[in-house]
Amino acid sequence: MILDRFIDILAAEKGYSAHTCRAYRSDILNFLEFFADRSNGADPPAAVQSYFEANAGDVDKQVMKQYLAAQVRAGKQKRTMSRRLSALKAFFDFLVREKLIPANPADGIPYPKLGRPIPRVLTVDDVFRLLDSIKTGTWLEKRNHAMFETFYSTGMRVSEIHGLNMGHIDFHNQVIRVSGKGGKQRIVPVGRRALAAVRLYRDTVSKDLVPVFVNKDFGRLSTRSIRRILDQIVTRCGLHVPVSPHVLRHCFATHMLDSGADLRGIQEILGHASLSTTQVYTHVSMDHLMQVYDNAHPRR
Repeated sequence: MILDRFIDILAAEKGYSAHTCRAYRSDILNFLEFFADRSNGADPPAAVQSYFEANAGDVDKQVMKQYLAAQVRAGKQKRTMSRRLSALKAFFDFLVREKLIPANPADGIPYPKLGRPIPRVLTVDDVFRLLDSIKTGTWLEKRNHAMFETFYSTGMRVSEIHGLNMGHIDFHNQVIRVSGKGGKQRIVPVGRRALAAVRLYRDTVSKDLVPVFVNKDFGRLSTRSIRRILDQIVTRCGLHVPVSPHVLRHCFATHMLDSGADLRGIQEILGHASLSTTQVYTHVSMDHLMQVYDNAHPRR
C-alpha cells in the first residue's frame, strides 16, 4: 500500500528512526480514518487505506481544514496538530512526486502557533544532591551512579545512553562518540568525574560486555528501566519534584550556559539540528540572571 511505501522511504532513504516512522504512520492513519469516515465509514486500517488510494484526488484544502477543525473539537493539543500536519505535508509531497495527485492539498495551510515551553531544571545544588545520594556499594548501584553522572556530564538523550557502547568512550581524550537522532554522530566531551564512575562500575562486571550500561542479566539496559531507576533515586533523595532523564539534559544545558558556555557549542554538544531549539535555554538563564540582579543590585 502507498502508506507502507512512504514509511519505507522514510526509513531507508531518509534514515528516520523506527520511533519516528511509527509516529508518521499513526498521524497519517488518523487523517485517513477521518477521510474515510466522513465519506463511507470504512474502519479497518486496510480498508481505510484502500479507500484513500481510490479517492486521494478528492482531498483538497477544504478537507484539510475540516480535519484540523475536527482535531480542535476533539481537544487535541496544538503540538499534536502541528506534528500531524507536518506528517501529512510530507506524505502528500510524496504522492505528488509519485504522480498520484496533482498538488499537495496541505500546501499553504499554516501550522498552529506554538508557545515554546520553558524547560524545567533543577538548581546546581539539587543536581549535586541527587547524584551524591546514589549509593555505590553493589555493582548495580555503581552502574546507576555512573549512568546519571554521564547524563549530567554530557547532556545525552536517554536513547543515546541506552545505545552507548564501551567502544564509543575515549577515556584518554575524555570524549564520547554519540549516535543521535537519524543516526547522526557527534563527539561529546565528558568530565573526569563521570569517566571515573564508569571505570569503577565497569571494573565490577565483565569487560567483554559491549553495552556500557547493562541490566542484572547483563543485557542492554532499556530506556524504560533507566527512567524507572531515576524515579526511585529521586524518591529516595526526597527532592519532591518530577525529574526525568530529559530534565537532566535540560540541567546540563542551562548550567553550562549560566557558567558562560557558548550557545553554538551547547547546540553541537546536544546534537540540535537548529540553533533555535537550543535558544530556549537562554530564557531559563535570563530568569536566573534576573533573580541574581533582583537579589544583588543595591537599587533594584
